[in-house]
Amino acid sequence: MQTQSHTTTDRHGYSLRFSPFEANHMLLATSQLYGLAGGGSLFLLAKNSTKDAQLSINEQNITELCRLEWSDGLFDVAWCPYAADIAATASGDGSLQIWSGLDVESVVTEQTPKEPLICLQEHKNEIYSLDWGEKWNYHTLLSASWDCTLKLWDCNRQNSITTFVGHNDLIYCAKYSPLIANLFASVSTDGHLNLWNSLDFAGKPLMSIEAHASEALSCDWSHFDRNVLLTGGSDGLIRGWDLRKMRTHIFELYSGEFAVRRLACSPHSATVLASANYDFTTRIWDLATGVSAQEVNAQHTEFVCGLDWNPQRAHELADCGWDSVVNVYTPKCLT
Repeated sequence: MQTQSHTTTDRHGYSLRFSPFEANHMLLATSQLYGLAGGGSLFLLAKNSTKDAQLSINEQNITELCRLEWSDGLFDVAWCPYAADIAATASGDGSLQIWSGLDVESVVTEQTPKEPLICLQEHKNEIYSLDWGEKWNYHTLLSASWDCTLKLWDCNRQNSITTFVGHNDLIYCAKYSPLIANLFASVSTDGHLNLWNSLDFAGKPLMSIEAHASEALSCDWSHFDRNVLLTGGSDGLIRGWDLRKMRTHIFELYSGEFAVRRLACSPHSATVLASANYDFTTRIWDLATGVSAQEVNAQHTEFVCGLDWNPQRAHELADCGWDSVVNVYTPKCLT
């Protein structure tokens, strides 16, 4: 397996996302001191296969195109789905930042602003999850916080549209359904999976189920079956759920004794998913072949926190962790 890597010295990786517009670009959200104190940095990275005469890119490495600083740790990042140079980040100070100039032309001409276009501040604690709506919700941002609330934002307004209340503990992840309009899911350290209607301004969940007996830290939706979503917990379990029969999970995968920090359903295969784990591994699963991981990649020396499939390159995966390392590769089991 050929892996391209990059190290962000003194910055620990929390989240990364491939660009939906440029297959070789990705954003990395990081924090100082493992997110416990200090500031955060947002990196725009380019894979070595970028062929741009203006950029002297070493073919053996991932290249850092630009770096933006924030006064608190950055825990999540999301590209704008309709503008190639705009993205949002979620911070430990309870704010969201919307950045611009995240493209090659702006970088080369040194036109990338050092400050965000706008800062959205309402949450009272860390924001650990951010999702930028696509299709029906393309103009809205969804934030999930350790203050036990979720907020829906119009990116053109300073104040949130709705505050959603229904969890009793820290919220770690919230994701829009890619196939059902106005539906999103969230998971919390209260162990519950909640489903919400983004147009319900009362801010109450449509449904709440106990997904894990311990903390639930991650969730993601299938890109192929509108009824299927996954949750991952500190119990090391990945569970699949069907919206048509939510009384119990439809499958269960065991990822080891440590927590499943992030899940990513493949946009290229209906049965493939990846998990980022606190045992320093990234695991690749194929539900068509059974309940055992098809591949376990132990390329990190600390918690793996960020994970994303490249939407423009089949089976290309990136992960990042507290060891300050970003890896981009295609799993052997998918080649």
